[in-house]
Amino acid sequence: MDLFAFFGGLALFLYGIKSMSDGLQSVAGDKMRILLEKGTKTPLRGAVTGALVTALIQSSSGTTVLAIGLVNAGLMTLRQSIGVIMGANIGTTITAYLIGFNLKEYALPIIAIGVFMQFFIKSNKVNYIGKSVLGFGLLFYGMDIMGDGMKPLRDSAFFIDMMVRVEDNIFLGVIVGAFFTAVVQSSSATIGVLQELANQGVITYYQAVPILFGENIGTTITALLAGLGASVAARRASLIHFMFNVLGTLIFIPLFLIGVFLPVVQLSINLPGAVFDGILWDNLNVRMQIAQTHGVFNFTNTLIQLPLVGFMAIVVSKIIPGEEQEFYKPKYLEPRLLGNLPVALSNAKHETEKMGEIAVKCFGYSTEYLFTKQTQIATKAKNAEDSLDSLEGQITQYVLKATTQNPTKDVELSNKSYKILQIVGDLERIGDHSNNIVEATDYIINYNIDFSESALAELKEMAEQVNDSIVKSLQVFSTGDKKLAYEVIENDDIIDDMEKNLRKSHILRLNQGLCNGSANAIYLDILSNLERIGDHSVNIAEYTLESKRGLGE
Repeated sequence: MDLFAFFGGLALFLYGIKSMSDGLQSVAGDKMRILLEKGTKTPLRGAVTGALVTALIQSSSGTTVLAIGLVNAGLMTLRQSIGVIMGANIGTTITAYLIGFNLKEYALPIIAIGVFMQFFIKSNKVNYIGKSVLGFGLLFYGMDIMGDGMKPLRDSAFFIDMMVRVEDNIFLGVIVGAFFTAVVQSSSATIGVLQELANQGVITYYQAVPILFGENIGTTITALLAGLGASVAARRASLIHFMFNVLGTLIFIPLFLIGVFLPVVQLSINLPGAVFDGILWDNLNVRMQIAQTHGVFNFTNTLIQLPLVGFMAIVVSKIIPGEEQEFYKPKYLEPRLLGNLPVALSNAKHETEKMGEIAVKCFGYSTEYLFTKQTQIATKAKNAEDSLDSLEGQITQYVLKATTQNPTKDVELSNKSYKILQIVGDLERIGDHSNNIVEATDYIINYNIDFSESALAELKEMAEQVNDSIVKSLQVFSTGDKKLAYEVIENDDIIDDMEKNLRKSHILRLNQGLCNGSANAIYLDILSNLERIGDHSVNIAEYTLESKRGLGE
């Protein structure tokens, strides 16, 4: 075996798949996320949507990770994600079918076209398409080089003996397929290698099928990794992906052993071929036969398990117990009231008040994580921050729709809409800075950084002062209490002075050797985020006073 040719070809093949997928995802933009959010009302619709999205972006892992991310953000339920995950397995078969066509002779012209589109045309969209075209060409070019490197395996006694063992022991083939896919993090790569090995006559079709089954298990490692550190529902979704593929393999292994699976695959080609006078199974090249086997396996597996969505959700909930972090969903943004501007703005104000409550929780979780280092608190903080991001977009869109549909010269209503838009922005930024504190704490944990007792005590005092400012500023927004607004502004001066004094105290501790030097930057970063959160609290109070002053980014 020519190792340089094999690994070099595999590297080009993997890069081609990634480049093609990245380019397609860039072209699609945020539309794929929106499509997943909107097209998952039933498990069947979710499966169709998952298959469509995966076919478009050419990455089942990408679709599955995106679905887990939506579950983690509270924008998709666990049951909805199951259908998407099942459909993603169908969509990923497209790559195998593409490989089934012998396009290696056109690989270099395709690469040239892709490079030209990516580097010589000044259009982002064309550049992204060019990246996909380049990846498509590299995929076939890499396959060709990889195939040349595999040719010596036909005469390798060791490899031939191993493949004979795979044919005699189907579970060994499953293990090989799962391991290889887990290592390269691409089910398409495993299928591509199988197709090329079979095309070179190194392995037989019967030896390839068990490895194909194993590939479906190995590909779940990406989703399992994506679920780590996520919400309970997201971890359950990643486990569903693993269960679905393992169960599918366990179902089809006996069918393959007793000789039922292969006739079904052949019938899927021969039946339409006979009716429409098309291509029959025996006329297909072995690469296309493997592609069709892969497609039938995933499609049939989805049909079998789709009715079990509810049962699977119950099972994973038992395996991964725990109270799920509830994501707040808008209660007051009623679209049917958009035509009545005063009522619509009143609803938006109520929703902004609820958003403020989440901002207080988000900040509280972030500081609690800083002082306790409990990972479950970090998850709550991140969930709250995701909710703030989502609410900012939804409230902003609602207010803009209401004001666009109802043009008014009423200064009071105009000021009210302006104030809401500004305040939701400040609340979202409070969430961002709170998340910065969470990330700083992650860094502290990962690098074993210790703060002195006095440093922690000072941080706690400043965090309490900042929390007081957030709470009072939201009371100002709700009640219009101008006296309280001035208290928030005065409190900000205290926070600013605290930041300056704490910086000086920290430097003094460093000089005295009471604090580790590695703690310097991270401590100052936390101080900065606390001070900026105080600034955004002042912004909220000042908008209520109809001041145009804006603080802190």
